[in-house]
Amino acid sequence: MVAELRAPDAGGRELECLATGIYFESKGEPLAGQLAVGKVIANRAESGGRFPSSYCGVLFQRGQFSFVHGGRLPTVPRANKQWQTAVAIARIVDQGLQQSSVGDALFFHARYVSPGWRMKRVASIGNHVFYR
Repeated sequence: MVAELRAPDAGGRELECLATGIYFESKGEPLAGQLAVGKVIANRAESGGRFPSSYCGVLFQRGQFSFVHGGRLPTVPRANKQWQTAVAIARIVDQGLQQSSVGDALFFHARYVSPGWRMKRVASIGNHVFYR
């Protein structure tokens, strides 16, 4: 499915934001890890007020994603296969085409950090740990 949905253009601002989040947070991860990161971004957007109600709003929420600087997303190399995979994963998440083992997780961090969160750990995929 990923191979069929790869493209250099996400097809809209919201999908572009979702793909950018997936790309910068998990481009080196297995597909399941990229799907999980995308699912967390989508879960936040669908959380009913706890987070902003759009993918872009979630990414731009202050202090949430380290790759967002000055209210701007970094440029991505659109010809890069990793970017095109992120676009495919964003489409899969947005259209609900594949379930993720993270379920309704709203938070994640890299394995190499230990934030001491008191939340329920729901999954560990690739280099990320997911919580709700």
